[in-house]
Amino acid sequence: MIVINKNEGTKIPYTIKTSKVTFDDELMLNLEKYERDDPNHIDVCRDKFGNLVCGVIPGVAEVYVAQIDIPAREYDFIADGLDENEQPKEVPFPVPFDIDKCTLTLWTLV
Repeated sequence: MIVINKNEGTKIPYTIKTSKVTFDDELMLNLEKYERDDPNHIDVCRDKFGNLVCGVIPGVAEVYVAQIDIPAREYDFIADGLDENEQPKEVPFPVPFDIDKCTLTLWTLV
């Protein structure tokens, strides 16, 4: 995983195991489940009660803790016989998820 420190200061503790990122032993995200055909962006914030939440919730989420960017799903194409015009036909086959292509941006804890 690519890690970017957005600003100077103490960041939230986190662990990475396979496709899962856990923040402060409180919030776990399985990034593989968030992979889509388009890039996906996840905001992790601390709310006014001190809890970690996903998303920017007006009036509730007060400060950014982290942001995760997951690139669009990639595909390999596999031969699958011939089409109606006797031309080779290929079908898309998703490439396995690779957390090393994801970006984690960490913000200073306030």
